[in-house]
Amino acid sequence: MEEYFDVVDRDDAVVGRATRREVHARGLLHRAVHVLVFNGAGELFLQKRSQSKDTAPGAWDSSASGHVDAGEDYDACARRELREEIGLALARAPARWLRLRACAETGGEFVWVYRKESEGPFTLHPDEIERGAWYCPTEIARRLREQPAEFASSFGLIWQELAARGDVPG
Repeated sequence: MEEYFDVVDRDDAVVGRATRREVHARGLLHRAVHVLVFNGAGELFLQKRSQSKDTAPGAWDSSASGHVDAGEDYDACARRELREEIGLALARAPARWLRLRACAETGGEFVWVYRKESEGPFTLHPDEIERGAWYCPTEIARRLREQPAEFASSFGLIWQELAARGDVPG
């Protein structure tokens, strides 16, 4: 089944609709969400993306993330991605935390980053996620400095922006 995304302009206003393949092949601007799930100890749950993913296969990434489908809003997408990827069902979207403009690091995606607290356990979608693990923020910061290629570029940008705002250690 073909996925369709809203195509947006530089102000994130919908200007059309295209297939996932067309959006990526033509570099069209579109939308995505990332959700960072922390536990009570302040650790962040990261997922290692499946090797079958079309972008950043095998890279460490946000707890849950994905494209906003055509006609869907950011909040509905955040809830859907949490449910589909890690089995976390929510009655309403988690809190919005950070907004990223479309750029090369995000693959032309406008991104809303959400923050959620949960202890798990999670049910990982095997087609999406190879494995997951909890990491303390200082360990994430160290690994991003020493081995940035192990992470999806969008996650690296998210972490950099949060660190610059003083929202995460490192």
